[in-house]
Amino acid sequence: MTDEAIGSGDDLDEARRQWSELNEMLTKAQQAYYGADAPTSSDEAYDEAMRALQALEQRHPELASPDSVTQKVGAATITDFAPVAHRQRLLSLDNITTDVELTTWLARSGEGPWLCEVKIDGLAINLLYLDGDLETAATRGDGRVGENVTHNVRTIDGIPHTLRGDDVPAVLEVRGEIFFPVAAFEELNAALVEAGKAPFANPRNAAAGSLRQKDPTVTASRPLQMIVHGVGERDGLDVTSQSGTYEQFAAWGLPVSPLYKVLETPEAVEEYIAHYGEHRHDVTHEIDGVVIKVDDFPAQARLGITSRAPRWAVAFKYPPEEVNTKLLDIRVNVGRTGRVTPYGVMEPVVVSGSTVEMATLHNTHEVKRKGVLIGDVVVLRKAGDVIPEIVAPVVALRDGTEREFVMPTHCPSCGTELRPQKEGDKDIRCPNSQSCPSQLRERLFALAGRGGFDIEALGWEGAQALLAEGLLVDEGGLFELTAEDLLRTEIYTRGAKKQEIEDRGEAPVGGVKDGRVLSSTGEKLLANLEQAKSQPLWRVIVALSIRHVGPTAARALAQRFGSMDAIRAASLEDLAFTDGVGHVIAESVKEFFDVDWHVAIVDQWAASGVRMADEVDESTPKTLAGLTVVVTGTLPNFSRDEAKEAILSRGGKASGSVSKKTDFVVVGENAGTKAEKAEQLGRPMLDEDGFRKLLEGGPEAVAGAEA
Repeated sequence: MTDEAIGSGDDLDEARRQWSELNEMLTKAQQAYYGADAPTSSDEAYDEAMRALQALEQRHPELASPDSVTQKVGAATITDFAPVAHRQRLLSLDNITTDVELTTWLARSGEGPWLCEVKIDGLAINLLYLDGDLETAATRGDGRVGENVTHNVRTIDGIPHTLRGDDVPAVLEVRGEIFFPVAAFEELNAALVEAGKAPFANPRNAAAGSLRQKDPTVTASRPLQMIVHGVGERDGLDVTSQSGTYEQFAAWGLPVSPLYKVLETPEAVEEYIAHYGEHRHDVTHEIDGVVIKVDDFPAQARLGITSRAPRWAVAFKYPPEEVNTKLLDIRVNVGRTGRVTPYGVMEPVVVSGSTVEMATLHNTHEVKRKGVLIGDVVVLRKAGDVIPEIVAPVVALRDGTEREFVMPTHCPSCGTELRPQKEGDKDIRCPNSQSCPSQLRERLFALAGRGGFDIEALGWEGAQALLAEGLLVDEGGLFELTAEDLLRTEIYTRGAKKQEIEDRGEAPVGGVKDGRVLSSTGEKLLANLEQAKSQPLWRVIVALSIRHVGPTAARALAQRFGSMDAIRAASLEDLAFTDGVGHVIAESVKEFFDVDWHVAIVDQWAASGVRMADEVDESTPKTLAGLTVVVTGTLPNFSRDEAKEAILSRGGKASGSVSKKTDFVVVGENAGTKAEKAEQLGRPMLDEDGFRKLLEGGPEAVAGAEA
């Protein structure tokens, strides 16, 4: 419910009714989230309702009461765990989401410095150490009383039972977050579904559910981790800042995040927030924002706290990447290689800044592995530009009307019986690759992509139009299309009379048909097709949609053999011996050219003028022969493809991962974990200037000049 939905609030009875509805909804959501580890609403919906309730109480202060969730930290829980009273209250944090709110908060909090750390989406925990020994571990609960989970916490690697050193305090309450690593989350859910148990909705609830096990051995079997981020009551901790506390924590053996920074200016805080907004998926745990704290303890004391949150700290929340929505249906799509992929059709929902109605489910085994039923409320995730994905069902909201998905036995596009390509394949495919309408459309769309011929004016709708009008029976005739052909389509034409065109002094391109002329998109398609004929060989190979052959393998084949004829004539052993190809890809290439109609397409393209061999450029020195180079981050004067091309053309290998065998790592702006790994492994790192020198002169040109 938005602020606008509340109305003016002039009618106190109406305001009281709205307050009751919001408070009840938020209370139930808190109980589900904190008490049952089974959230029934998304973080976005919860935050929106909380803002609406706060706005209502600001306009009508008489509505605010101790019963309001705005006055509480969490929720009391009724469980099998004994209650534990915290020595100091565990407070919550106020949230901000805009640059304006951030500027206002920073100005109100003082002149800095500020400690910034990523906001872990986990389970809040309070550890009490007495004379250095772990006495109790308790969940947040309502901020005053939590659940005693000491036996389970003792099973978690990285949480010391006894603090290191001789200077340990007599009393120390340590606050932190227990989390479930993202990489292990799907594996756990799959195991639960296979065992007939309900999956967790997200890693945060996997952490909470794993910690609240009656049997500590179950907790011990799961890869829980903790990072500390605060302190409660202490006796013998003589520090004056948040950062000083973290340094002391690390010295005592407590797990402290390596990602926190103490920053002196608002601009530096903004840069930190922007950096992790772009790199939030480079971290092992889920993060949903950045926490900013006034670093100085005396300044914290001056700012004080409210009933539920400190005034000296705030959470800057990133736009949500997970939302809840209704799964209306599961349908299937037939891809360019015949693979049949289930996808979810959902009630439209905004996530990561765009409206999403469909999300991939990969294959029928994945549907079963995730335990998703048609009709479920599901957790939908969309991380930036990544394809939307259904994470898990919200089992607590099932009402019995949900039903299982049944994979079709025949292709929905051409009616051919579906089957695995090889015994043991998880995927099933439509074997009618030559004439299945869906496969034809997807191959046309794919070959026009940036990794293929790069035909900008040929999109999914254009491919559909060319096939629907019978202008193409397969991709072989693509480069024979004429203006007269395109005039038969709606998408590549526009309505105009010949006389009107001539009156403007223009000449109609390709003539006029039924009062229509080529649109600018139609003219662009013809120009794109002409330009595409001169694309390098590796792009032509990608455009053929050979199974398993992407840009990396295509580059390797083009570099090794130099021409399409040489690739067609190569033996299986020669193909497999190519660096970056291997036996599986080699078999796929041989199988492709054993099919008559595949060969006919290649021959038709060649007859239309498509280049089938690369010119040997002896002028480019092979300065990187035998070297493996990784490029990470953004280079001002090289796109990712240009950097890769520069490495390959000089005889080097452009790798996507850093290892001990990596010779150089080129580090641009906003480099992520690859730069960190290069530093850990002691691999030479270069900036863009160093990269240019490496390209021109080889390793000798950058000896001793690593970044």
